Amino acid sequence: MNRSHQHHVHTYNDVKDRNLLLAIFLNILITAAQIIGGLVSGSLALLSDALHNFSDVISLIVSYVASKLSKQKASINRTFGYKRAEILAAFVNASTLIIVAVLLIIEAIKRFQHPQQIETHLVIWLALIAILFNGFSVLLLKKDSKTNINIRSAYFHLLTDMFASVAVLIGGLLMKYYHVYWVDSLLTFLIALYLIYVGLDLLKTSTKMLMLFTPDHINIKEVVRLVNRIPKVKKLHHVHIWNLSDDELHLEAHLDLELNITTLEFNELLLEIELVLHNEFNINHVTIQPEYKKEDPKEVIVQD
Repeated sequence: MNRSHQHHVHTYNDVKDRNLLLAIFLNILITAAQIIGGLVSGSLALLSDALHNFSDVISLIVSYVASKLSKQKASINRTFGYKRAEILAAFVNASTLIIVAVLLIIEAIKRFQHPQQIETHLVIWLALIAILFNGFSVLLLKKDSKTNINIRSAYFHLLTDMFASVAVLIGGLLMKYYHVYWVDSLLTFLIALYLIYVGLDLLKTSTKMLMLFTPDHINIKEVVRLVNRIPKVKKLHHVHIWNLSDDELHLEAHLDLELNITTLEFNELLLEIELVLHNEFNINHVTIQPEYKKEDPKEVIVQD
């Protein structure tokens, strides 16, 4: 890697981490304001939004720590370094989304049975502040969320909380002008359902990555078909493809050769295979064991 590329990656990571820190600070302010406002006004929706914001703070801190860990270099005892820390952070954040949602549903049901009068002015103003702060935090993380599962998990925490604040604002206006106080519990329930929907999707994605499952966009049979078309290749088999991190997609396989070629010839063949895999499937780490007339089940594409 040349120096200019190293500098670009370093600058990008610094900006990403700085955005996370700013989002953490903003959400600490929102959480504190909503807890006080929720207690004073008696609004469960506001308190539930505060609880969600608190989970945002935790998730952002987890994401920040994971981002820092993922940049640590590999060592003898940690040959991959902490590159999977961000996937683990995404798993934790997805889990907290679901847990928070379940707690909100329980509280919403209790409050629905016993609705309380709410100080709507405070609810409306705090909801507006939360929308502005969360909206700015969402914009900070939007770009990185498209390429990094860790940032994506934090981004969804913030995005859903912005939606929750919009719901709280609507509820506050309805309660102020129509005195329909049960809407506070209804909105809390709907917010919780959305959290579960988003959380389950993130949990599924991060679990697949932690379990080293083949990424959804990869068709192993198509990978084998394209590699087998390359001259001198007889059969690619015992294939494993997995995400080490968002940036690293690995392939490990055995390669049965047509001829007993030299090491230099194999190097040239390997370069050609790597090019095909990168261009067609974005696989950027390839480990291949060459074989010639070795007795093993060559027809098995995937095997331990």
